[in-house]
Amino acid sequence: MGGLACALSLAKEGFEKIDIFESASNLGFVGAGIQLAPNMARILDRLGCWGDIAKKSTNIVETSIRQGSSDEELAYVDLSYIKTRYNHPHMVGHRSDLAGSIYEHCKLQKSINFFFSSTMEGIKSFTPKPSFIVKPRHGEPYELEADIILAADGIKSNIRPQILQELNIDARIIDTNQAAYRIMLKREDMEKDPEMLKLIDGDRVTRWIGENRHIIAYPVSNKNVYNMSSIQPDRNFAAAPSATYTTKGSKISMLDTFSDFCPLMQRMLNLVPAGEVCEWKLCVHTRLPTWVHGNVALVGDACHPTLPHLAQGAAQAIEDAAVLAVVLSRSPGQDPDSINKSLRVYEEIRKDRAYTLVDLAAVSSKTLHLGEGAAKKERDKQFAALKQKNGSVPDKWADAEVQTMIYGHDCRQIAQDSFDDLYAKL
Repeated sequence: MGGLACALSLAKEGFEKIDIFESASNLGFVGAGIQLAPNMARILDRLGCWGDIAKKSTNIVETSIRQGSSDEELAYVDLSYIKTRYNHPHMVGHRSDLAGSIYEHCKLQKSINFFFSSTMEGIKSFTPKPSFIVKPRHGEPYELEADIILAADGIKSNIRPQILQELNIDARIIDTNQAAYRIMLKREDMEKDPEMLKLIDGDRVTRWIGENRHIIAYPVSNKNVYNMSSIQPDRNFAAAPSATYTTKGSKISMLDTFSDFCPLMQRMLNLVPAGEVCEWKLCVHTRLPTWVHGNVALVGDACHPTLPHLAQGAAQAIEDAAVLAVVLSRSPGQDPDSINKSLRVYEEIRKDRAYTLVDLAAVSSKTLHLGEGAAKKERDKQFAALKQKNGSVPDKWADAEVQTMIYGHDCRQIAQDSFDDLYAKL
């Protein structure tokens, strides 16, 4: 997502040669649901691709936080004010619609070129003209030179370890000991059950919480699909934690993990075909002291992977892209020193915000997953106070003050306003 958004953002700023190297043979997008927050929508709207995404997405006007074991509502939050306050709604959609729309708009730009089945194996030089090795799936490796390299290659980035080694920095991927199931239920499988039909017909995000676990769900794809995403303790990746972050899951294991959740959850989880259970390992990374080396910069999950509890992973990668387009277009020169300084301005603008949200997502995870004890009692008092319209929301994703910090942030405007001062200080 970050790479596509970078390419489109730079093309819109007038950059004339933008090459994207993608290890996959094509961008036949897969995946599950994704939340489309106003801070993301604002950027995509400026890029011209938001309208296509919104047509297939659901405008979320409310959220319900419920006890997983009983389906009792712990808190209800009205979100209908979001579009008025932030000029864009909070929507949910399918990841393939989001990525697909950005990709189609990239293809309309003559300056953007795609090289599929091509992996960037490593950086040969970081400055003055960075160069790198490309390994085609069917062919011999070759070397290329560029003015700038933007590494949007995810948490398993090939480029990040090279930068860290060059700078003698010790940083590592952190195993959160959590995993996630991604579940997509079809309307035709739900519509015979009145409770399920109400869910897929609604404009609501629902979260069922329990000790060390939760399930969050919402309708996508014009309400033809109900997306469910869970978080639970990692049981299936321990034997090979670095080999893969994705595995074919066991339906029996999934049902056992949520066996104490309410009958509605049991009926919904039982709809999942046994061969279609997929599980993802959730990892983050220690904070990096820098995202930039020479004329190479990290983007998105390559530098600030996050837990999904604020639904901001893709949004923060897209914010990276928007800021990069501004700072590079504002660079006073095209020489290596000017480019490096502009990339450092990008880091200055983005790093604290991205890591603040990473930390807040981790805090929200602990709060949602509390077991019996004093902390859970205090959390549930906060949920109870919400019913009297009093207090903050323990689920930080739904808290109005947190939403103001996240959704009210116009990263592109901040970059425009602060570039000259930040650049002059370097």
